[in-house]
Amino acid sequence: MTPRPTSRNPSDEPAPEVTPPQPEPTAPPGPPAAAAATRAAEAAEAAEAVETAKAAKKAGPPRPGKPPRPTKAPKSTATPDTARTAESARPVRPAGSAGSAGSAGSAGSAEATGAAKTPGGPRGRKVPRTAKAAKPTGTAKATGTAKPQPTGTAKPTGTANPFGVGQAAKSPKSSKSPKPARTARTAGATGGAGATGGAGAPGVTGAETPLDAARTVASPVAPEDRSRLLAGTHHDPHGVLGAHRVADGVAFRALRPYARAVTVIAGELRADLTDDGDGFFSAVVPLRDVPADYRLHLTYDEATLEIPDAYAYLPALGEFDLHLIGEGRHERLWDALGARPMTHQGTQGTRFTVWAPNAQGVRVVGNFNYWDGIGSPMRSLGGSGVWELFVPGVGAGELYKFQITRPDGSMTFRADPLARRTETPPANSSVVDVSRHEWRDEEWMRRRADIPVHEAPFSVYEVHLPSWRPGLTYRQLAEQLPAYVAELGFTHVELMPVAEHPFGGSWGYQVTGFYAPTARLGTPDDFKHLVDALHQAGVGVLMDWVPAHFPRDDWALAEFDGLPLYEHEDPGRAAHPDWGTLEFDYGRKEVRNFLVANATFWCEEFHIDGLRVDAVASMLYLDYSREHGQWTPNEHGGRENLDAVAFLQEMNATVYRRCPGVVTIAEESTAWDGVTRATHHTGPGGFGGLGFGLKWNMGWMHDSLGYMAKEPVHRWCTASGPWCRRCPATGGSSAPTTAPTWRTCGRIPASNSSSWDRSSRRAPSGRRATVPTGGSLIPRTGPRPSTAGSVTSSVT
Repeated sequence: MTPRPTSRNPSDEPAPEVTPPQPEPTAPPGPPAAAAATRAAEAAEAAEAVETAKAAKKAGPPRPGKPPRPTKAPKSTATPDTARTAESARPVRPAGSAGSAGSAGSAGSAEATGAAKTPGGPRGRKVPRTAKAAKPTGTAKATGTAKPQPTGTAKPTGTANPFGVGQAAKSPKSSKSPKPARTARTAGATGGAGATGGAGAPGVTGAETPLDAARTVASPVAPEDRSRLLAGTHHDPHGVLGAHRVADGVAFRALRPYARAVTVIAGELRADLTDDGDGFFSAVVPLRDVPADYRLHLTYDEATLEIPDAYAYLPALGEFDLHLIGEGRHERLWDALGARPMTHQGTQGTRFTVWAPNAQGVRVVGNFNYWDGIGSPMRSLGGSGVWELFVPGVGAGELYKFQITRPDGSMTFRADPLARRTETPPANSSVVDVSRHEWRDEEWMRRRADIPVHEAPFSVYEVHLPSWRPGLTYRQLAEQLPAYVAELGFTHVELMPVAEHPFGGSWGYQVTGFYAPTARLGTPDDFKHLVDALHQAGVGVLMDWVPAHFPRDDWALAEFDGLPLYEHEDPGRAAHPDWGTLEFDYGRKEVRNFLVANATFWCEEFHIDGLRVDAVASMLYLDYSREHGQWTPNEHGGRENLDAVAFLQEMNATVYRRCPGVVTIAEESTAWDGVTRATHHTGPGGFGGLGFGLKWNMGWMHDSLGYMAKEPVHRWCTASGPWCRRCPATGGSSAPTTAPTWRTCGRIPASNSSSWDRSSRRAPSGRRATVPTGGSLIPRTGPRPSTAGSVTSSVT
């Protein structure tokens, strides 16, 4: 036996022992008239039980050896109103569980009225007068919901059944009186043995009723919420779906398209949800509180599935993260947004988050829901513009996208802007990724910051990985590239853009996946393996970084949530005039945060030693490649893009602070003052320095490439040196009016004599000299000019 509860004011006089009533089957709800008649009859019976209890108490306990005094049966004076009053005041016995709170606040449950001592438990106590009207005796049937009493009752000892139904829990032995339980606001609505859920709804019928036969009533979603969920425009699906406490128990609601049946499973409890149509399922189960670890058993045409409910979880993104995102200062943005596998509230799954402030609604779709997002709406986290959903059971390798409802009601499927891994182009889905790479470049990372880059030898080998030795993967490159570069004597290798890009012909300069290495050559861990191998070979790794623009692909960043978001809202400033791409809105703090965090992401997550920032000039000038009238001056009337200046300063300051030993290099083709000056030092133009460590020598690069692009026979000119502008044969813009010869062009410089034999000039006779591929000697008809010497030149 379990110890019986005691009253708030114990008395030495024992209460009369009463046999607990046996639960009776509860009839299903009928027509309103029949239901009213049933309630009236039950109320009359309850009133009769109350009078019987009064008489029993008045008679007192039976004397030894003598039968108890007879009592008269009280007359029933119940009316519909008094029946309802009695019904609301009637206690509810826990369904076969003395350890359950049952009807918290009611001192008159059938199990609490006995006088016999319980072995190992407290002595039975007299129920106080404040609660005597609610103490049934005999075989009174408790129906309806119990109204909390002001005085409260003692909390039963023992282990409580968290679901309010099922077998009684064994109570521990104790000689202490249990503490009185607080009055629970929803205690009467949880239902117990023989309790009805509310409005004639059948509930769990008691300990004799199997748990898998829990009787429930539908709790359909409100019409407005229903239409918004189906249209993909609901901002708070967690407030509708999932489990929620209601007056009659706990309402479970699920949105599972194509499912034939949905059952809630919580321990021994099994409750079938009612099919409300359009994929909605619902039911109210007479429980005291929401189960902590319930699951959904889904039945489809050809399969069954048991999973946790995604709408039973609190947000997996903290308030501090949201604050930093709102301020544009989250320096590890990739930890807050995107797809992140994690364990949340004891369940393994993946948290999906995306910034889409203009969206009416966002869903996540993928292989895990058959690319149908109706059942996976995300919730909006306040005014941050961030949408979030934790999906249990989803792990690494899953494909996904975001289904965004634009302000005009149309929908678009978008790749994750912060995806850590992508499908191999031309496929463009994002991939949930978990890194398992173990770095072995500790020695390199430890000494990287010992000597500044500009004070140490710095010789860079620039390479486009997909075309260096076509067909090699990141891991195969790791076996060949480090040794090759080290043997040539280079200190660093510069990788042309490795971030994911849809068009291979762009060489990576039109990026769509800023946080993912291109999948053409392998996984992110494979790319880490390549960087690791280069570091172990003593070779630093630079990479081209492209924050100046992005392509217009309709599955990527362009008008991401239906309106200009990453690009500038002014079409004139958003469109790049040369490349047909879109420029970032550097004045928007969230966009600036996206780019600054991306710079540190590559340096911290992939151990990149330096960033060569591409197309800096196009960022710095508002009139870059624009004619008069196609651009708007800044607030000072100038042509400088002040937002881009602030962004570059913030990026450099953040990278140098967070990543010691890393260098940033500006590919800047103009005479902008202070490219490598510190950001806090103001120059003659009134601007602080951009903060770069080095500047890319654009002129030397272009001249060298122009020289190497020519056939060897065209690389030198006798008239004005190697960069003659007079002759088409050497790349000049116009030819002289008379046929050029070696006599008219002037004497050959001594330094160029070795190249004269491979010149394409006409001989004095006017006969055209032909030059086969490879540069054979040219037959000449005139005398060869004398030279002062011969110089051998080489190009590395």
